[in-house]
Amino acid sequence: MTQQSRPAGGDARRINLVLGDPSPLMLSAMSEAFLRDPRFSLVATVSSAETFLSTAMRVPVDVGVVDWGLPVLGAQRLLEILRDHPSAPRLVIYSEERQGAVPRRALAAGAAGFCCRSGQVEQLLETAASVAAGRMVFPFLDVRELQQDLTFQLTRREQALLEALAQGKSNKELAQDFAISVNTVKFHLSNLFEKLAVRNRAQAIAYYFSARLDLSRPAAGAGLGSSGGPA
Repeated sequence: MTQQSRPAGGDARRINLVLGDPSPLMLSAMSEAFLRDPRFSLVATVSSAETFLSTAMRVPVDVGVVDWGLPVLGAQRLLEILRDHPSAPRLVIYSEERQGAVPRRALAAGAAGFCCRSGQVEQLLETAASVAAGRMVFPFLDVRELQQDLTFQLTRREQALLEALAQGKSNKELAQDFAISVNTVKFHLSNLFEKLAVRNRAQAIAYYFSARLDLSRPAAGAGLGSSGGPA
């Protein structure tokens, strides 16, 4: 259920925020912290990815702070859906796993920040504020290492196109899915191939699955990472 909580008068300088967690206790604790901070305006609290999507599509939201295991879709799928919308909020993901696959998968899916669930409340507040200011915050990752993955050079549309391509879809099916012409599909694929330094769709698909496999492995030197990254 969505809980509306906007301050009277609505200060436009505040960061419009939505919190997402399946635990009412966690939502209550986070809500108190963000309501005390004058930088934020808490728009809603939600317990599912579907409700988050519905809220973000109805009202202006700058930042979402959500649990990686948010039901039913999960945070990863939520990120993949939102990154196709230019006005979508930027997301901060939190999880018990501060190192390894989850932060890397969150970054690859389009998250703008990551926090450990057991970390300090102040760190979560500062991460959300930094993300709202346009920064990437992944303190447990070496983002420079991940940027060697050429898929980070792709636009959101090109990333979505590559994912669809990896599902074995034809140019005609891609055109239908993205509501563009077949010639436009060919144009986007040509740009995509050039950025990935591949010659054809088979090589692009192979690169896609290779990159996903790398992201599922523990990061070298995890825990020594930095904040910062692609905008």
